[in-house]
Amino acid sequence: MGAITIQQMADRVAGLMEDRLRARGDGLTAKLRSAGRRLPRRVRKAAEELAEAAHLSQNPKLLLQIDEGRVAEAYDICVRHLAPMGAGARRKGLLGSVMAQVAFGLIVVAVLAYVLVRARGSM
Repeated sequence: MGAITIQQMADRVAGLMEDRLRARGDGLTAKLRSAGRRLPRRVRKAAEELAEAAHLSQNPKLLLQIDEGRVAEAYDICVRHLAPMGAGARRKGLLGSVMAQVAFGLIVVAVLAYVLVRARGSM
């Protein structure tokens, strides 16, 4: 994992914080100060680790000291918390679920009506 990748991860988390929490500032560190206590402790800690890794990655010698596994894990924690589905996607999912239930109900009623007509011997 290179310095560019770590910086891209930090920029993505900073963008998500700006979109979801309306955090202000330039960079992940400033947005963390702005967001403050609006993030859960675990997510805030992961974002701090990611910000520190982004800062260290600017120096080639310090880049070697970064634990890539921890950076990837911190990024995953932050993205999982900050990037859930939007309201539009939730409404689409709910509408699709309701439509599927209605269609299934109509199929069940049609099959039961057919079985009932066959059982009575009308056909």
